[in-house]
Amino acid sequence: MQVRVVDYRAADAAEQFTRSLHETGFGVLVNHPLPQSLVEKIYGDWLGFFNGGSKHDFAYSPETQDGYFSTEISETAKGHQQKDIKEYFHIYPWGRIPESLKADALRYYEIANELAAELLSWVERHTPADIARNYREPLSHMIKDSRLTLLRVLRYPPLTGNEPEGSLRAAPHGDINLLTILPAANEPGLQVQAKDGSWVDVPSDFGMLIINIGDMLQEASQGYYPSTQHRVVNPTGEGAKKSRVSLPLFLHPREDVVLSDRYTAHDYLEERLRELGVKK
Repeated sequence: MQVRVVDYRAADAAEQFTRSLHETGFGVLVNHPLPQSLVEKIYGDWLGFFNGGSKHDFAYSPETQDGYFSTEISETAKGHQQKDIKEYFHIYPWGRIPESLKADALRYYEIANELAAELLSWVERHTPADIARNYREPLSHMIKDSRLTLLRVLRYPPLTGNEPEGSLRAAPHGDINLLTILPAANEPGLQVQAKDGSWVDVPSDFGMLIINIGDMLQEASQGYYPSTQHRVVNPTGEGAKKSRVSLPLFLHPREDVVLSDRYTAHDYLEERLRELGVKK
């Protein structure tokens, strides 16, 4: 398996990028428009937030799914028993955000959303006609006026050596949404599963932008764009003593979008949140 690294400014960027998504479920962009300085500032500022006590003032709401999720209520990947070794904060423009962190978070959310919409249009443009005719509406329309696109700030804490046997920073899983936009984290660990079952490191040099297909787009494209299993492995040596900060944007359609004969976006999301154990 080879996840392509594509220059966003290249003339054939859209074609090469969507080919990588079709073949592997992942694509990586360089020379993209997301400001690296803003990404690094968010990493540093939110690491300070996670290391402090005020995070508990923003305890998550089961109804709205915004706010702070502690390691105790972290997700359990579908088919796994152990919770992931992580804590995180869910950011929506309408949700709760710490005041000192709000401006940068919303600026990033806006810029990343604009890029995500463009990348979704690339996917739409390069979908074969026999697949595209099954889309119930153009992909770019699915996200119009959506209130569900989620920016998650993730912190994988340093390992203590007392973690439950078999637990990982993020167990193998597929994302729920249409596309995930992910700046390379401050520490390595992201892997994608090849068709033969082996695990391959995703190119993730600092400054790269990693994009992967989510389950909703796999459903809408009848599997043409695969939601490939991926994971974050536990580091060893000096790396185990460091926090890993990550900033995925999960591009979600409106709730009323029909993905397939089986699912609306609302039904699919509700089912998956229950499977993850973060909603009853």
